[in-house]
Formats: sequence, C-alpha cells, structure tokens
Amino acid sequence: MTAVILATACAVVYGTADFFGGLATRRSRVLAVVGLSQLAGLALILSLLPALPGVFQAPSVLWGFAAGLSGAAGLVLFYRSLATGVMSVVAPTTAVTSAALPVGFGLLQGERPEPVALLGVALGLGAVLLISQDHSPDGKGSKSAVLTALAAGSGFGGFFILLAMASPEAGLWPLAGARISSISLVLLLALATRRALRPASGSLAVIVAAGVLDMTANVLYLLAQQKGMLSLVAVLVSLYPASTLLLARQVLGERLRAIQLAGVACALGAVALIAAS
Repeated sequence: MTAVILATACAVVYGTADFFGGLATRRSRVLAVVGLSQLAGLALILSLLPALPGVFQAPSVLWGFAAGLSGAAGLVLFYRSLATGVMSVVAPTTAVTSAALPVGFGLLQGERPEPVALLGVALGLGAVLLISQDHSPDGKGSKSAVLTALAAGSGFGGFFILLAMASPEAGLWPLAGARISSISLVLLLALATRRALRPASGSLAVIVAAGVLDMTANVLYLLAQQKGMLSLVAVLVSLYPASTLLLARQVLGERLRAIQLAGVACALGAVALIAAS
C-alpha cells in the first residue's frame, strides 16, 4: 500500500511538473528549460541527501548516471513535442510508452503481471494510433509531435528501468548521479549547437518550479519502486497525464477532436488497467 500511495503521489507531481515545463518551452528554448530545471532539481537533491538515509555506492551511482542520460534525452524530446504539439495529446502518448517498457523489462526479469495488465499494454498501443489521427491543415506537425513523444517515452522508460537497478541501500545517491549526468548532457548539447541557456524574460520562475517538482517526483518514484514491483509502480507513475490534462484544459482551454479524445481515453484506460493488475 505504501508503494501505491508513493507512486500515485509521484504521478500527480510529475504531471504538474510537465505542465510547467510545457508552458516554459513555449517561451524559452528547450535546452534552456531543461538545463535550468535540471539545475534546480540538483540543488533540491543535494539539500535532501543529508536528511534521508543512504550510503554512497559506486555501482548504484553509475546506474543513476545511465538513468540520467536516458531521462535527459527523454525530457528534451518531451519538451520539444510539448512545444510543437497539443499538450493533452503528447502527455498520454509519452506515458503509455514509458509504462510499457518497464512492464516488458519486468517480464524478462521474471515478474508475472495479471492478464489485465497485458491487455492494458495492447490498449495503449491502439491509443497511440488514435491520438496520432489529425486531419487538420497542420496535421503533419501533430504527427511529428506524436513520434517525438514516443521517443521521449522510451527515454523515460529507460530512466525507470535503470534507476530501479540501483541498490535500495544507496538512498538518493542514484538521483544525484542521474542529475549530474543529465546536466552534463544538456551542457554538451548546448555547446555543440551553440545555443545559450538563457531563459526568456519572465519564465525563470516557471522553469525552476518545473525542475523542483520533477525532482520531487523522482524522489517519490525511487522510494516507491524500492517498496514495490517495478512493473506496477512504473505504470502507476505513468498516470501523470491525468493532472497534466486537467491543468491543460483548465488553464489553456485545449480541445481535442473526437478520435483524439478517444485515443486519450484509451491511453489513460491502458495505464489504469496495468496499474489495477
């Protein structure tokens, strides 16, 4: 029950962080948003390390490094898709992908989810096809955003899997390693593309909020997966589009076509089926 509570809380915080991140990318460059939000997250995790139990373990930190690279790649792609696509379409697509990968990994590791969870995975794949249907004049841009969201989901799924490989005794140290590697990747990308990490005027507070919320969610996820099965915790965490959708509808007034709305419903239903197994 503790794992379920932590994972559900994580989903709410992740969804809120993604909403803020999506807003920020509409005013600032993606790399600026990711880099500065990651720095804010690093400051938070460094402040929490002395307060929570954990022993520095090189292997666990290395798993965190690998998770950070995967997560950072996913985050860059996710924010880019949010900036070019409809937030309430992109978020569920990414969530289904990031949920399916840990389920597959869990199966390979010997976990045996209930048949309803496997049904949820199949429903999620169908949801992606429905969500990508856009016959508007800018439909190509929408489909491109969905493809980018799928790649982002793969990055997030890799983050969940790699972070779960760290020892529970390491505490939050894997997250520190993950954040250091992700920041390093963003800096390298910024240097390679010669893009400054300077945010647009008035967007810094939103970027910092996204980073702090994202790291808070990471902490909740790490604690949840230490107390429960990866295949269940990861999909519960992937319910985060629920809060993103609510904020997008209430604040931005986003609207979907009927077929896309059906796809969103299938996506959320898929994650719910996997979580209920």
